[in-house]
Amino acid sequence: MQNKEKKKIGLTTLIFIALIAGAILGVVLHYGIVENTKLLSVVNKSAKYDKGNDHVLRMIYKFFNDFVINGVFLVVGQGFIRGMKMLVVPLVFTSLVCGASSMGDTKTLGKVGVKTMGFYIMTTMMAVAVALTTASIINPGKNLNMSAIKADATVKTAKGGVNVAETLLNIIPENPVSALANGEMLQIIFFALLIGIILAKLSDKVQIVTNFFTQFNDIMMELTMMVMAVAPVGVFCLISKTFSQLGFSAMLPMVKYMAAVFIALGIQCLGVYQGLLFVFTRLNPFKFIKKFFPVQAFAFSTATSNATIPLNIDTLEEKMGVSRKISSFTIPLGATINMDGTSIMQGVAVIFVAQAYHVNLTLVDLITVIFTATLASVGTAGIPSVGLVTLTMVFNSVGLPVEGIALIMGIDRILDMTRTAVNITGDAVCTTIVAKQCGELNQEVFNQME
Repeated sequence: MQNKEKKKIGLTTLIFIALIAGAILGVVLHYGIVENTKLLSVVNKSAKYDKGNDHVLRMIYKFFNDFVINGVFLVVGQGFIRGMKMLVVPLVFTSLVCGASSMGDTKTLGKVGVKTMGFYIMTTMMAVAVALTTASIINPGKNLNMSAIKADATVKTAKGGVNVAETLLNIIPENPVSALANGEMLQIIFFALLIGIILAKLSDKVQIVTNFFTQFNDIMMELTMMVMAVAPVGVFCLISKTFSQLGFSAMLPMVKYMAAVFIALGIQCLGVYQGLLFVFTRLNPFKFIKKFFPVQAFAFSTATSNATIPLNIDTLEEKMGVSRKISSFTIPLGATINMDGTSIMQGVAVIFVAQAYHVNLTLVDLITVIFTATLASVGTAGIPSVGLVTLTMVFNSVGLPVEGIALIMGIDRILDMTRTAVNITGDAVCTTIVAKQCGELNQEVFNQME
């Protein structure tokens, strides 16, 4: 019986299998159905020719394209994402309140908070610098024909941008209830941390309130596990639909841009993060990556940092030996404000669009991009493709046309999935380092073989 239990496939393994299977099926559907010339020619014929073999082919096309891809895959995949989004606000709020209050005293909270924020800001600035350097070497925007770009494609995106002053002021909520209702993540974080600090300060005087948040957090964790139980199905549908629409040929025109982003993300994830992990903790980076890979796969499939919060916390506790006392504070915080992958995309996009429009960026402009992209990442919610909105803030800071965003909108989904995996890796590395420095890391658990 014990051997059978050991061989049972875990949720994270099922998610990864669904990821691979979905990608394969998506590519098959793209070239076999969506881009099949014979099928398309039959579908485009008038009804009077709709008979015999043509009728069969038309039925096959409509079944897979309308019912499977834009029906089942769309509904199930987006339903899963909506289920995750449903959890975000109450989960982040209660996790941060409980995490802040569980520190025991405000001095400990302040120490952990300063270290965490300092690490997040430092790695974000490093991420932008890596992106600018990588893109400058690859030169993804040279010899690009901009005549086909339509300015109206980004009008809505430009209006949705935020400036520096607004981002700073928006940290403080005018109405906390409204912030919770509208999902204003920075304001939610600010208010949650204040509540948690006060609960920690008053201690026994507010034990009933503390118990309420603790129990409500347990409820949210359980609800999250229920939603995650259908994650393999949701992931399979999401990935299948994505690849059925993109295929491989759709990415070819932007292959240099994508390569620059992927290389920069790889340097940040496997170089910068793992280097910092080894320097500050002396832990084995290869062992860390091996144990954390299932979380990265889940983040890649959902393209939302917030959805990975419970899995991230559980993995850090069970496989890395990180105390939940630390991770319940640093992970929800990082899932909202530590967007290094998004900053990398924005850094590469700046070089890409600048080269495409033949705009010469000075050293001062590049430094401005580093600081603006860092601030923009703080204001970026952990949901899919929101980085395209805050990218307008970065473009405006150095005078680049926001119309250039239209160049990357079509391929952003794949990049978004990859940079999300980098985002949550940064959160986990920071949490491990902070836990080690605070004596909240069980190194025996980390060193255990899986």
